[in-house]
Amino acid sequence: MKKRVAVIGAGPSGTAVLRAFQSAAAKGAEIPEVVCYEKQDDWGGLWNYTWRTGLDEYGEPVHGSMYRYLWSNGPKECLEFADYTFEEHFGRPIASYPPRAVLWDYIKGRVEKAGVRSWVRFRTPVRQVTYDEKSGKFTVTAHDQVKDHLSSEEFDHVIVASGHFSVPNVPEFPGFRTFNGRIMHSHDFRDAVEFKGKDILIIGRSYSAEDIGSQCYKYGAKSITTSYRSKPMGFKWPANWEEKPLLQRVENKTAYFKDGTTKEIDAIILCTGYLHHLPFLPDELRLKTENRLWPLNLYRGVVWENNPKLHYIGMQDQFYTFNMFDAQAWYSRDVILGRQKLPTLDEMRVNSAAWRAREEKLEDAEQMIWFQGDYVKELIDLTDYPKFDIETVNKTFMEWEHHKAENIMGFRNNSYRSIMTGNMSPKHHTPWLEAMDDSLESYLNESRVPGK
Repeated sequence: MKKRVAVIGAGPSGTAVLRAFQSAAAKGAEIPEVVCYEKQDDWGGLWNYTWRTGLDEYGEPVHGSMYRYLWSNGPKECLEFADYTFEEHFGRPIASYPPRAVLWDYIKGRVEKAGVRSWVRFRTPVRQVTYDEKSGKFTVTAHDQVKDHLSSEEFDHVIVASGHFSVPNVPEFPGFRTFNGRIMHSHDFRDAVEFKGKDILIIGRSYSAEDIGSQCYKYGAKSITTSYRSKPMGFKWPANWEEKPLLQRVENKTAYFKDGTTKEIDAIILCTGYLHHLPFLPDELRLKTENRLWPLNLYRGVVWENNPKLHYIGMQDQFYTFNMFDAQAWYSRDVILGRQKLPTLDEMRVNSAAWRAREEKLEDAEQMIWFQGDYVKELIDLTDYPKFDIETVNKTFMEWEHHKAENIMGFRNNSYRSIMTGNMSPKHHTPWLEAMDDSLESYLNESRVPGK
């Protein structure tokens, strides 16, 4: 009987799995039946924007954390698919920092070309996964929300690709209950225009704090204050942006900080991270980790060590994204196809412990990038995923870090060379601070290039 594989999620991680199996089939391999469960109405994961927050029309927690006007905060050259370039998709080179709609179109383009949409059951969140030791099979129970019907099916393997940037970590500070303004987590942030003319306090020093603050500045916030627990981000901020030690409390609309200073504020945005939330899995199968580069219990960052029939894709903290998910997906596929022999449980744990020990010694973002680059290279060297120059990707990341330090509000105006094609990307027709239209049509509109 043909094997069956369940894939949970059809975002960049899940679609990487679909493409991996389709690629093997196109080369003549006999592949299992692949069934992908996706809770949204289309694929693309977080890149599939919704205006909704809280609950969707079916009462399901909204998956998306994307906001209007989001542009890539890293060079597209560092995430490009090795088997499907931006030039192939758009027919020409495009600028290095695309907005969300452009990246979503690119993600969709590859799997639409692969012809795997029939493998996906949309609007069908997974409710429960169990494993039977006797039969060696998983039972996946899912909810077809359109038909309002629960059903259960058996699978030989399960690949969890549901992401970990959807369930917000929401701390509380004294005074929140009586604060006379707006409080929200970045998960629910949708439109920076809402905060035009407002004094904004952002809690956190992550990439989301940096980018949401930049969005609010771009769209006319009166002032931006970011509050950090450990250390400031330290960029050269505009005049109306300041960094403060951790918030201690709020009274009415006054924020009190650890250094004794205060600030009158209209809104608080919590950029305090996300939780690995996998309620459909029992304890013995569920990954429990903080957001870090090397979660334990995953051999090669993919295979659940206590049950190697269960795999996880994209569960790491990320500098590398789309092409790392590909590397993981191709490896996962080859384990399932029997092309990769797994070591003993003890050997897997020794390997994981060695990577974790190395991670513990990392001191800054540059070291983290090289660490993750080494990981991606290890995986692609094991499979037939198209090889690409990891060192050049890392060096492009280094340029990106330099450009951010040089001009945090202008780094998106730089361009880089595609690692996959060797072609230099053009500069965008409009500087990022002046580009108020984030649509695909506006981004690709060459007629707006000065002098044309």
